[in-house]
Amino acid sequence: MKVLRTPEICFENLDDFPFVPNYLNIIDSNGTNMRMHYIDEGDPDGEIILCVHGQPVWSYSFRKMVRPLAEAGFRVVVPDLVGFGRSDKPSERSDYTFASHVDWFDDFVIKLNLSDINLLCQDWGGPISLRVVARDPSKFSRIVATNTGLGDGTGIPAEKISVLRQLLNETPVLSLYEVTAMMKAGGGR
Repeated sequence: MKVLRTPEICFENLDDFPFVPNYLNIIDSNGTNMRMHYIDEGDPDGEIILCVHGQPVWSYSFRKMVRPLAEAGFRVVVPDLVGFGRSDKPSERSDYTFASHVDWFDDFVIKLNLSDINLLCQDWGGPISLRVVARDPSKFSRIVATNTGLGDGTGIPAEKISVLRQLLNETPVLSLYEVTAMMKAGGGR
């Protein structure tokens, strides 16, 4: 699998985002090494709040929550899911499967040795992180799920599947220049 990395210059001077980047290497099921970015703020021994973003955003979407939660004594961990923000991006659409996202996120939780987690997940981050909860519920204390659910993919009308596939295939891929310009203009707020 070919993996792309967004240059650090794209993340300079972002409004309200003073956080030091942290990186963790995860291994894909085919052996590809990928780097996942995350914010880790607050008391290292504090109760963990793990915030998982949706699509098409990244950890930046939680930027206004991190500092107040950290100041309240929590350890706030906010990853960029693979393919988003500062995390590595597999180059082919076919590399992005639901199962892969779940495996990548599970590897992240395991490698950070997180436990007694208060999970805050939203949008697409919900199904991904909730599957990780289902794999090992003993790691989680509380769950707040917003604008999300845990679907099983059944009951989708066939005509809707073809429309979704067509939308995904026809959606243009943004160039690095376009993404950089959007980020500098404050995109993703």
